[in-house]
Amino acid sequence: MLETAPLAARRGAAAFAALVAGALAMGISPIFVRLADVGPFTSAFWRVALALPALYAWMRWEERETPSRVRFALPTILAGLAFAGDLLFWHSAILKTSVANATFFATTAPIWVVAFGWMLFGRRPERGALVGLTLCLCGGAALLAQSLRLRPEGAIGDAFGLATGVFFGLYFLAVEAARRKAAAAHVTFEASLITAAILFVVAVGAERALLPASLAGLLALLGMAWVSHAGGQGLLTVALGRLPATFSSLVIFLEAVAAAVFAALLLGEPISALQAIGGVLIMAGIYIARPRGA
Repeated sequence: MLETAPLAARRGAAAFAALVAGALAMGISPIFVRLADVGPFTSAFWRVALALPALYAWMRWEERETPSRVRFALPTILAGLAFAGDLLFWHSAILKTSVANATFFATTAPIWVVAFGWMLFGRRPERGALVGLTLCLCGGAALLAQSLRLRPEGAIGDAFGLATGVFFGLYFLAVEAARRKAAAAHVTFEASLITAAILFVVAVGAERALLPASLAGLLALLGMAWVSHAGGQGLLTVALGRLPATFSSLVIFLEAVAAAVFAALLLGEPISALQAIGGVLIMAGIYIARPRGA
């Protein structure tokens, strides 16, 4: 059944709202990582694992009338593998280079979405998407310019940050494909289950302490799991059911803006004029790149 124009517009607007809300939820994750008193790989594992009960409940509620007949479809498996790679390289980048450098190279994810979409699926990006992406990249550079440092000793960490962007780009494409045959909760839960299994093996092998040493650390992990993963990744998956991956991948720039705002509000880290300009460029880029109806 074809959608009427008003209905399509409302659904597009709702998907865009989910995208923005997901960016805000993911943008606060660095605050939780800083407050958690476990290693980086362990925090990545708990971020996903502690979200599984909430994601399972969401999946059962969403499929209460028409349960999905497709279990662990290939695109969902690939999404889980890609997100595991994203988190592993992201946390490795933070260990080997500055947070600003790791974040800057991770924001190349939309470039990889465009590149892989073109190479694998023959999707030629629209001019508006390319202009918007360029503005977002410039805005991201301005947002991080004051802390960005390219040094030989941080080259391996910078490479890990770039790998983060590649895996996050693949994640967007995989989730977009998975959403064609399965509901958002179903895709998010099954992909998270795969990601959690991989991260558990890495955390056990690389770090000794798997449990937080304080109540504050536990609360930070719960916040990361329920807000940033169940909320952020869940809403992103909802959006990818309606919005193209090329546009949705720009959420990583919204996440950077949100992280700067949360750092200013909660950690007292001031926002400079250059960072404010970067935020404006990002918002302008997203507006230009938006699909019709969003």
